[in-house]
Amino acid sequence: MPALVLLGAQWGDEGKGKATDLLGGSVDYVVRYQGGNNAGHTVVVGDQKYALHLLPSGILSPGCTPVIGNGVVVDPSVLLSELSGLNERGVDTSKLLISGNAHIITPYNVTVDKVTERFLGKRKIGTTGRGIGPTYADKINRVGIRVQDLYDESILTQKVEAALDVKNQILTKLYNRRAIAADQVVEELLGYAEKLRPYVADTVLILNQALEQDKVVLFEGGQGTLLDIDHGTYPFVTSSNPTAGGACTGTGVGPTKISRVIGILKAYTTRVGAGPFPTELFDEDGEALRRIGGERGVTTGRDRRCGWFDAVIARYATRVNGLTDFFLTKLDVLTGWEQIPVCVAYEIDGRRVEELPYSQTDFHHAKPVYEMLPGWSEDISKAKSFSDLPKNAQNYVKALEEMSGAPISAIGVGPGRDETIEINSFL
Repeated sequence: MPALVLLGAQWGDEGKGKATDLLGGSVDYVVRYQGGNNAGHTVVVGDQKYALHLLPSGILSPGCTPVIGNGVVVDPSVLLSELSGLNERGVDTSKLLISGNAHIITPYNVTVDKVTERFLGKRKIGTTGRGIGPTYADKINRVGIRVQDLYDESILTQKVEAALDVKNQILTKLYNRRAIAADQVVEELLGYAEKLRPYVADTVLILNQALEQDKVVLFEGGQGTLLDIDHGTYPFVTSSNPTAGGACTGTGVGPTKISRVIGILKAYTTRVGAGPFPTELFDEDGEALRRIGGERGVTTGRDRRCGWFDAVIARYATRVNGLTDFFLTKLDVLTGWEQIPVCVAYEIDGRRVEELPYSQTDFHHAKPVYEMLPGWSEDISKAKSFSDLPKNAQNYVKALEEMSGAPISAIGVGPGRDETIEINSFL
């Protein structure tokens, strides 16, 4: 039962799409297990670039079945627009499966997200304003709308009315906004039902049967480890579990069926939105990383905050995910630096700390302790094997591997599908 989990080992945007796409031709199913259209993957195939927000990256691999699991929150308008855009470019999307238990992002979820973030002012979290958090809140509060509810108008109406009973009180009395009419929401949601019907399925059953038949299933996380609602830099996190455990709850596949957990690491560090970031750079080096690495959010369009590689975070990701392998991306971006700093520990109130502090206060005050590694100037984008890399680039990879606690089994040396060095097979 070859089931693999592939997830971000930093704050997201590590290049999961490239890694998933690389494996897509060798797997039978690629499954998104959490998040929504607040996550984005850029996949480059030949001279074509695809920006995916909600769809699994495997949708670009012929023969692979892409699946949106029950742990994902789905904005129907975004999903249908994304499908339409791919169809216009000649991509076959007919094999997509959507869990009937996945929750729907409703128009009122988006409204609540936006007005709440504005209300918080300087205390804002930095959400994407796409209704993700409020939808997960509705799910936990048991007033959420699921995909399957689109096919029972009576139940859908009851659920929308129940949700708006409270939300309209908040919108009108706290935020001074107009109340939202339940019948208009129901009408809009029912308008998506037949368009989505060909894709809706019992994905829990399908995936478990696939594994019993020795099919290869790849579980793809959105965001990254440090954005996990439980294990991330709370409260500056997402509203779901991108860590490996989320693959089980978000798909209905048990943990004993997972054989490998692959963490995606960028050769430096980035994050989008507010929150602590010990290695963040505010100088020319930070701007160079942003420019050379094309560090702009696929979904948000926001510039990413950039900093040097943080081995403390990498070790933490190894621990909480049980990582078996790393895929190191964007090594080529570091070409040209004479020396490359790597954060090996933190200094907190005069103490050296080598593991991620559990205290939010301590992490906010953490200062990076750097070790300088020799850089390289040679172009590495054409490298096909590890031995093709300059010696200093090889040493950099080996150092990161030793510091991070899991083997680096693949290295990205450029944005293209074929610009990858595979050291050990993931399958």
